[in-house]
Amino acid sequence: MSIYLLPLLAPVPLILGAAIGFSNTGLRPRYVPGLAEGAALLTLVAAFASAAGLIFFGPGVSPVIGLEGVGLAVRLDAVSAVMLLLVAFIGWIVVRYAGTYLDGEARQGPFTGWLCMTLASVVLLVTAGNLFQLVIGWVTTSLFLHRLLLFYPDRAAAQRAARKKFVTARLGDAALLGAVALLAAAYGTADIGSILHAARAGDGGGLAVGAAGLLALAAVLKSAQFPTHGWLTEVMETPTPVSALLHAGVINAGGFLLIRFADVLLLAPGVLAVLVMIGGFTALFGGLVMLTQPAVKTSLAWSTVAQMGFMILGCGLALFPLALLHIAAHSLYKAHSFLASGGAVERVAAIRRPGPVAIPGAGAVGRAFLSALAIYVVMALAFGITGKSPQTIALGAILIFGVAYMLAQGFADAAPRALTRRTAVYAVATSAGYFALQMAASAVTAGVLPATPSPGPLEWGLIVLAVLSFGLVAIVQAMFPLWAYHPAAAGLRVHLSNGFYANAVFDRIVGGWSRRSAS
Repeated sequence: MSIYLLPLLAPVPLILGAAIGFSNTGLRPRYVPGLAEGAALLTLVAAFASAAGLIFFGPGVSPVIGLEGVGLAVRLDAVSAVMLLLVAFIGWIVVRYAGTYLDGEARQGPFTGWLCMTLASVVLLVTAGNLFQLVIGWVTTSLFLHRLLLFYPDRAAAQRAARKKFVTARLGDAALLGAVALLAAAYGTADIGSILHAARAGDGGGLAVGAAGLLALAAVLKSAQFPTHGWLTEVMETPTPVSALLHAGVINAGGFLLIRFADVLLLAPGVLAVLVMIGGFTALFGGLVMLTQPAVKTSLAWSTVAQMGFMILGCGLALFPLALLHIAAHSLYKAHSFLASGGAVERVAAIRRPGPVAIPGAGAVGRAFLSALAIYVVMALAFGITGKSPQTIALGAILIFGVAYMLAQGFADAAPRALTRRTAVYAVATSAGYFALQMAASAVTAGVLPATPSPGPLEWGLIVLAVLSFGLVAIVQAMFPLWAYHPAAAGLRVHLSNGFYANAVFDRIVGGWSRRSAS
C-alpha cells in the first residue's frame, strides 16, 4: 500500500462510528459514546502516522481510487498534514466531551453519528488531492453540520441561524463549483498539485484569475465575513460540542481553501486586495462588537468573526504560512474556550475584586504604545528585520497594538507594580514569539506555499491603511473607559452590541425571522 494512502484511512473509523450512532436511537445508547471516542482516537493515530510518513518519505500524492481519474486521492504535504492533525485532535476532544455532555439526551446516538460524519468530511476536505474530493468534502461538511445546528429543531433561534447558514453555504458551494470548473478548463486537469505547479509558473491566464475571484468569494462566505457573518453569532442554540467544532474547525475551511490555492491567488493581485479590505474590516468590526457582548458564548462567537477576518487579512497580504499558523493557534484556543465556557463563568463570578479598576489616562496610553513599538523594533532587529517582507512587519505591528492595549492597563497610575511587570513580560514574549513562530511556519511550509511577493503601489497603500486603522482602533479601545459614561458612548455601546444592525438587514433579505423549517 502506498504510504500516501494513510490519510485516506483517517475518516474510515469515523464513518463506522457514525453508522453505529445512527443505529442506536434510544435513550443512553450503551456503547455509542465509547465507540465514537475510540473511532476519533483511531483517526488521530492515522493523522500522526501520516505526519510521520511525510517526515520520512516527503510530500506526495496517492493514486486515485475511482474510475477514469474521478475519485478520491490524497495530497500529503505540510499544509494537509498540519490540518489533518489539527482536525483529528480537536475532533477527538470534542467527541470525548460530547459523550458526557449529551448523556441523557433522547437522540444522543444520531447526534454522535452526525458529529462523526462532519469530522470525516472535514478530513476528506483538508487531505484532498484533486478537485473532485475537494468539492465533496466542502459540500458534505456543510450539509452534515446543518443537521447538528438543528439538533433542537423546535427552537426558533436555531431555525433562523440554520436557515441563514444554509443560504450562505449554498452560495459558497456555487462559487466553489464555478472556481473548480474554471481551474479544470484553465489547466486541463483536476489534480491540485499539477494546478499549483502550473500556476506557480505563471500559467492560467484570465480563467485562473476568474477562478481566484470565485475561490475568494467561497472562502469569504464560508468564514462568516461581513456582511454574511450573522449566522455564526446566532448558533448558540446548538449543544456546546457543536459550537466548539464549528468555531474551532469547520469555520477554518475558507482559510484553508485560500492557503491550498495560494499559487492561483497570487495570479490575481486585485483579488488579494479585496481580501485585505474585507478581512481587515471584519476583524475590526468583530473585535469591537465582541467587547459589548454580555454572554460568554456570544462574545466568543464574535471573537471568531474577528479572528477569521484577521486570517483573511493575512491571506490577502499573501502571508499564507502565517495564516496556516493562525488557523492552528485559533482552533486550539477557541475549542478550549467553548468547552470550558461554563467553568469560566463560575471562576469569574468567584473573583473578589479588591478595589477600583485601574483606568489608563492619555499619558499612560501614549507610553504604552511607544513602549510596545520600541519592544517590537528591538525584537525585529534581533530576528533580522532585513530578511522580512513588509507584509510580515506590518502584520506584526498590528499584533503589537493588541499588546500595547495590555501595556496601557499596566501603565495606569492606579495599576499595581505586579501588573506592570506582567504586561511588560507579555509584550516581550509576544514580539519574540511572533517572529520565532513566523520563521518556523515559513520553514515548515517552504516549497509548499509560495513566498510573499514584494508589494506594489496598491499593496503598499493597503498595508499603510491596515496598520493605521488597527492602530487607531487600539488607541480608542484603550481610552474608551475614560469616555464610558458620556451619553454618546452609551449610545455607541448599544449600536455596537447590535452589530450596527447589519445582521437584521441580512435577516430581512433571507427571511431569517421566519419560523419555517430551515431545511
